[in-house]
Amino acid sequence: MAKRQVAVAEANGVETDEVFEMAAEVFRVMSAPMRLKIISRLCNGEKNVSQLLEEIDTTQPNMSQHLNTLYQAGVIGRRREGVQIFYRIINDRVVTLCRAVCTQIAIESDMKG
Repeated sequence: MAKRQVAVAEANGVETDEVFEMAAEVFRVMSAPMRLKIISRLCNGEKNVSQLLEEIDTTQPNMSQHLNTLYQAGVIGRRREGVQIFYRIINDRVVTLCRAVCTQIAIESDMKG
């Protein structure tokens, strides 16, 4: 990392190693396209697995695995209603990050095409 970036981070009281470790974990969790699709669908509100499967082409076991990863990372929350489990976004910062990156990629893609 450039000296200026380190100086800015330290001047702002940021523990750079800790921040970078946390950022790396966020990017690891968000590195799967399926998880980005799930987050995108949950931005419109809470959904259960069946509703997500209607909107996203994947198997139920694959969907459950990705939902569990997002849940364990603190990106989504869940609640049980009878036999159904409903999922919702609980970490708006991750949503903001995903939207910013995906929007920028879409803009750049449109400019090329």
